[in-house]
Amino acid sequence: MQWETLLSPARLGKRDPASREEQRSAFQRDYDRVIFSSAFRRLQDKTQVFPLAGSDYVRTRLTHSLEAACVGRSLGALVGAEVVKRHQLRGIHSSDIGAIVAAACLAHDIGNPPFGHSGEDAIRHWFTASPVARRVAGGLSEAERADFEKFEGNAQGFRILTRLQMPDNRGGLQLTCATLGAFAKYPRPSYPKRDPKDRRVSAKKFSYFHAEADLFEEVAQRTGLIASDAGWRRHPLSFLVEAADDICYRLVDFEDGVRLRLISYQEAAEAFVEVIGNPKFLDIAARMHGDEARIEFLRAIAIGEAIGHISRVFLDHEVDILEGRFEQPLLQCTPVSGAMDAIVRRSVSTLYRNPRGLEIEAAGFEVVGGLLDLFVEAVEAAAQKETPLSPRWRNLLELVPEPSVGPGRKPAPDAYTRLLRMTDYVSGMADSSAVSLYKKLRGISLPGQ
Repeated sequence: MQWETLLSPARLGKRDPASREEQRSAFQRDYDRVIFSSAFRRLQDKTQVFPLAGSDYVRTRLTHSLEAACVGRSLGALVGAEVVKRHQLRGIHSSDIGAIVAAACLAHDIGNPPFGHSGEDAIRHWFTASPVARRVAGGLSEAERADFEKFEGNAQGFRILTRLQMPDNRGGLQLTCATLGAFAKYPRPSYPKRDPKDRRVSAKKFSYFHAEADLFEEVAQRTGLIASDAGWRRHPLSFLVEAADDICYRLVDFEDGVRLRLISYQEAAEAFVEVIGNPKFLDIAARMHGDEARIEFLRAIAIGEAIGHISRVFLDHEVDILEGRFEQPLLQCTPVSGAMDAIVRRSVSTLYRNPRGLEIEAAGFEVVGGLLDLFVEAVEAAAQKETPLSPRWRNLLELVPEPSVGPGRKPAPDAYTRLLRMTDYVSGMADSSAVSLYKKLRGISLPGQ
């Protein structure tokens, strides 16, 4: 792969090249388009670690995405300075590469359904276990079925960016192909199924649904990605997007654990110092007032240390990355990987599996599955034109925005598109609104009560 092509400012869905502005690059405009989108705003009420936490400090998906974008910008700029120098790239600045990574990081969780990864599991479970889903699934192809059986927030994110936001445009938000390439950490479709023996990190999940295959192919061609067996090799900058996310969910989630008193200050401080590699920072932190200030300081130093390590690993392996031979997370190749893994193990046992979180995530299965049952059954009833629509189904469909039903509120003729649109609607809900709507539709609570 060649950097000149990988950094393509061409906008998906547009034939003409992106207009140039002295004040803002095309990639900085990508960032702005994402941050002003309605899908991004909904992340303020979507689970990061603690569902419906009720705290004004604990991170949501929105604050996590903003922080990951900051880390990604630093990583991209650090790597970019050396890449521009090594390859003598003309018209490209290190800040452009930082802006691409920042924009991709900002959008990296935009496709997450309510209740985070538990919401993804809930959609997969619904498709395989619900009688409603089984009735609809009979007419789907294997590739179409795989999209729901293995429902993936990354693929939903690509769909949001390229189709659902600004739906009248081909290419949706019409982001640059460089940003969309960096966004796609798993550049393959859901089908054919992945070989369990395939240990490549880029094949762990998938980045686009069958419905968006043509759009992703355009991104791949315009950025010059290397074709592989079932998709493409990763865009090099997606390694930095992954690393920024890894840094934040390891270190920042751990800091949230201290705020919620699930992790002691002393334990978190010692874990952060293992990443930093210098115990003197414990003494500096001790002179500060309050554990919250101390842990914020140590977390900031740990993030900076991790950024430095990851940028060096990327540059050391640049040739293999460009040739599509490098297939592991950058963080795992750094001297701090052991300390980071220890933090994850502790987070899994204490933060991610705490009783309150497990209770809410279990309830999320009922909420997400229940809403899908109701709305999919309603739209399927509307698609069967030979019978009059019952008042119940008619009322339900009137609650759904027109784009999620179809133009003129007429369901699509094919079951795959109908399912996609209902999944778009339910997965796009925030945690609180999903719970509220489910309770109202099930008669558990009434509007205004």
